[in-house]
Amino acid sequence: MKNSFEILALALFVAGCSAQEKNQPLEQQFSTEGREVLVYTTADSADLRLTLTGNTAFRPAEQPLETEVSVFVNPNKTFQSLWGIGGAITDASAEVFAQLPEDKQEELLKAYYGKEEGIGYSLARTTIHSCDFSRGSYTYVTDEDKALGTFSIEHDKQYRIPLIKKAIETAGGELPLYASPWSPPAFMKDNQNMLKGGKLLPEYYQAWALYYTKFIKAYESEGMPIWGITIQNEPMAVQRWESCIYTAEEERDFLKNHLGPTMEQQGLGEKNIVVWDHNRDLMAHRANTIFDDPEASRYAWGIGFHWYETWAGGEPMFDNLRNIQASYPSKNLLFTEGCVEKFSAERYQFWPNAERYGRSMINDFNSGTVGWTDWNILLDETGGPNHVGNFCFAPIHADTKAGELIYTPSYYYIGHFSKFIRPNAKRVSTACSISHLLSTSFLNEAGEMATVIMNQSDEPITYKLYIGTMAVEEYIPPHAIQTLVY
Repeated sequence: MKNSFEILALALFVAGCSAQEKNQPLEQQFSTEGREVLVYTTADSADLRLTLTGNTAFRPAEQPLETEVSVFVNPNKTFQSLWGIGGAITDASAEVFAQLPEDKQEELLKAYYGKEEGIGYSLARTTIHSCDFSRGSYTYVTDEDKALGTFSIEHDKQYRIPLIKKAIETAGGELPLYASPWSPPAFMKDNQNMLKGGKLLPEYYQAWALYYTKFIKAYESEGMPIWGITIQNEPMAVQRWESCIYTAEEERDFLKNHLGPTMEQQGLGEKNIVVWDHNRDLMAHRANTIFDDPEASRYAWGIGFHWYETWAGGEPMFDNLRNIQASYPSKNLLFTEGCVEKFSAERYQFWPNAERYGRSMINDFNSGTVGWTDWNILLDETGGPNHVGNFCFAPIHADTKAGELIYTPSYYYIGHFSKFIRPNAKRVSTACSISHLLSTSFLNEAGEMATVIMNQSDEPITYKLYIGTMAVEEYIPPHAIQTLVY
């Protein structure tokens, strides 16, 4: 006689088969048969950094008990495909990179973009002219040049473009790159200043729309394909650095009346445009305003977001992601920026910084996010350079005086995703039986599953990972993250 767990598993299998008949051939069903499970661990309580700590196999399992800790993976239920995981190549990152000895430059490139020796970054972000992580404010045109006849990216050829090209080469010749502006040139704004907010003047809407297309064409002429753009970095934040304010209606109208049509007129209609590019808190309003307008929505690939809504001490607003994903399933969610602020060299190895990455990445992916982009890939021993003193952490820092690289725990936490979950992987249904653990799973195109499990607690946890009637038992140290590859 079958027990209740076997009956439930059989029912799920039959239901899964029915769904597969509609969606994909049965031969693509995931099976645990003959699969070994490799376990990679990074832990605060040990010298484990993406270290192979286990090699085991699935075995027949009984009904899970409430007194046990379980992680349930259901390969019959899949969701969004991963676009990529990466970081931003800013002026600051490029200038610090140029100060490193040649062997350390090579080490950094492999650490980020190497698929075997590194963590395999698969996308990149950069800026359209200056941001706070530049030596100073600059644009690609001279003052008052509304016709953009003086447009030139010569500034970027000294540091930033050489680094981007090396990153593309190290990544195997392909690295999707998208770009974001922090502010239009000062003469286009009502405050006549690239800093401290201000708004784009209506008489410059068309010139500013054309500016994006000139940037894309200039970068592509240098051999760097541009995947797409975001309209404005943090359009509701008046910052002491480069910033510009758009209400939801202003961004909508700029997109549908100027930027979208201009991109098409310039032969760039296939490029992707991302709206919002700010925190999770107000993003539902921005999505509702833009995506509910058919003319604006047709130009928008999706919506970008940051994680800084926790500045007031609240919790990350992951529910807002799920709301947008459910409301606008044809639009994509893209994490465009996150970093730990208020740099201090004493906190290079501060573990909660890394756990913030793990918590965000797992929840963002489980909410439907298709791509995840960290901020600066590299900063110096001051958390800069930054022309307004907005010093921050990066996953890797350089001690420019000693010519050495400093790897923070955040680098390894990101690597538990980027190294093992590759572009076009499909997210798979995953759930934990206790809140101490967070988890997500992706099935790679080659048929290999990667399940990331994060232990937020102060205690070690023994758990079982179930797929149907098969399970594998593992142990995770306190304040640790694991990737199980099988």
